[in-house]
Amino acid sequence: MAKSNGGRRKKVETYSSSSRRSATRRGGAFGVERGEEQRGRGHVVVTKAAAALVEKTETETETEVGPVDGEVVERENIRNIAIIAHVDHGKTTLVDAMLAQSNVFRDNQQVEERVMDSNDLERERGITILSKNTAVSYKGNKINIIDTPGHADFGGEVERVLRMTDGVLLLVDSVEGPMPQTRFVLKKALELGIKVLVVINKIDRPAARPDYVIDNTFELFCDLGAPDELCDFPVVYASGMNGIAGMEPDNLADDLTPLFDTIMNEVPAPKVVLDGPLQMLVTNIDFDAHKGRIAIGRVNAGTMKKGEYAVVKPGAEKRNGKVAEVFTFKDFQREIVEEVTAGDICAFVGMGDISIGETVSCKTMPKPLANIEVEKPTVRMKFLVNTSPFAGREGEFINSRDIKNRLERELERNLALTVEPGESADEFVVCGRGTLHITILIETMRREGFEFQIGPPTVIMKEGENGQKQEPFEIAHVEVPEEFTGACVDLLGNRCGQMLDMTTSEMNGGTTTIKYRLPTRGLLGLRNQMLTATKGTAVLNTLFDGYDDFSGEIKTREQGSLVAFATGQSTQYALKDVQERGTLFIKPGVEIYEGQVIGIHQRSGDLPVNAAKAKKATNVRSNAEIKVQVAAPKEMSLDDCIEYIVTDELVEVTPSSIRMRKNPKFGKKAKNQKKGAM
Repeated sequence: MAKSNGGRRKKVETYSSSSRRSATRRGGAFGVERGEEQRGRGHVVVTKAAAALVEKTETETETEVGPVDGEVVERENIRNIAIIAHVDHGKTTLVDAMLAQSNVFRDNQQVEERVMDSNDLERERGITILSKNTAVSYKGNKINIIDTPGHADFGGEVERVLRMTDGVLLLVDSVEGPMPQTRFVLKKALELGIKVLVVINKIDRPAARPDYVIDNTFELFCDLGAPDELCDFPVVYASGMNGIAGMEPDNLADDLTPLFDTIMNEVPAPKVVLDGPLQMLVTNIDFDAHKGRIAIGRVNAGTMKKGEYAVVKPGAEKRNGKVAEVFTFKDFQREIVEEVTAGDICAFVGMGDISIGETVSCKTMPKPLANIEVEKPTVRMKFLVNTSPFAGREGEFINSRDIKNRLERELERNLALTVEPGESADEFVVCGRGTLHITILIETMRREGFEFQIGPPTVIMKEGENGQKQEPFEIAHVEVPEEFTGACVDLLGNRCGQMLDMTTSEMNGGTTTIKYRLPTRGLLGLRNQMLTATKGTAVLNTLFDGYDDFSGEIKTREQGSLVAFATGQSTQYALKDVQERGTLFIKPGVEIYEGQVIGIHQRSGDLPVNAAKAKKATNVRSNAEIKVQVAAPKEMSLDDCIEYIVTDELVEVTPSSIRMRKNPKFGKKAKNQKKGAM
């Protein structure tokens, strides 16, 4: 700990000492042996520590895979940190404040909020999707900062970039405390033995409860089996929105100086081999329209500069490649430099075939670092060539070759994604960590001009030790006003959920937190139903909890669909009658086709309707009819459509439209079955 934190830190220190025996009994699952650390006045201190933390498999020996040999030194003027947090805990806002106070921007420069969320989708959704690098200067030192996604579906991004860091800033909301998705990311950091600095953010909130948050954070560390030295974490209190921080919740400085000082004092300096042969693990890939593929990683040994190097990977053949330009990160941009020494994070161009997980090393002494392993996918969706009657009208890339090439490019950067061949050449099975993970890819492709169809999400089953069928399970945390608790319990119970905990807090007018364990299948389509049942007040967060035995059939949708049986333009005359049978997705004057899903049937089973019927003109005059107004249609986003569809339905995705339709293959099967019966 950098400074004493009064009674609160004494409490945490007491917990730390009492947890030593329990952590030892757990076997120190995430313990990492460290060499003696000696901190001197200079920028480089010689130690006996390992050059890097390397995971070794049974087939990888020390002579084949691992850090290069040589004298290990500490780069005292560099710190490499990643910022991890739950969604909406203020992570990107805090990074904005750190950049602003490091004089990254000019005084007259127009700076947007959440400057690190440079992707259009990130700004629209208010979440971080892709990890990004930047760096700030503080008292002559360089702090490399990696902004990471907060949603568990993008955990693959976090698992990769943690290999570049020596410490992490764990942001926790001063009211909510550690959330489910915080647990997943923190577990990965502890597995690598990375130093954790806890930042209690939004400390200026009226309902802030820092003691409660610290206690819960410590319990989370213990639950994850963190070793003693990591359980004794330093704490900084901050308000990212106001750009202030302090070592006490009621004594904040006028800026973020306490946070910067704690980073320099508590986060270990990178331990590297300065004078050894080059060794750099590629952990991220970026693209530039002019420079091509950009590889990003941390230099673990030697010096990176222009020239020819070997590219190696465990289990793969060595090949040579040429580095054309080298960049370092400075003040929110890439800066061309002559060379980058060990311990720093850099980027380079010139190798068009470089990929994540490969090691760039000296040609005469090539030695790879261990492979980057990420969690396996749990959800799959089918990508198909669009075969609807409106196919080819709006998209630029519509054939299977275009879709295949785009998915292959995505695999180069997105390690948590896999693509398998489908039943035909026009079908691809995309597997990801969750529906949001795949939905972001779909939306990105749509904006790039692709047109295709999407099948409903399904979970990836696997076989147990005794041959039984197993499926993925998740822990669901639901925060809901007390009056809607019963509706949420019914929804989760009907989806084979088991209640683990239920607590009620008097904060915010009485909020109930429900904790359930249920199959991932039960979560498909649950969010919209829960929002409807709670009038939009429920907050649902989930965390993957491993595989378990198959829990039986789950019915995710009670109602059928309203299906158009005629092609044409929807009319008000027809829709005024159709709306009595359910809820509409379309308004008058919209082009529709046979088989298109245009609404929700109020009963189970699908109902064919004619939404393009026009009123026939006659030569008989009549009094003005009483006009029946057509209700405003239910707006369906891409996420809503994917949650809505079931096995026999598809989502048609184009650059300008999102439609749902019945899968024609299922219609053919039904006709063939009828013929067989006759």
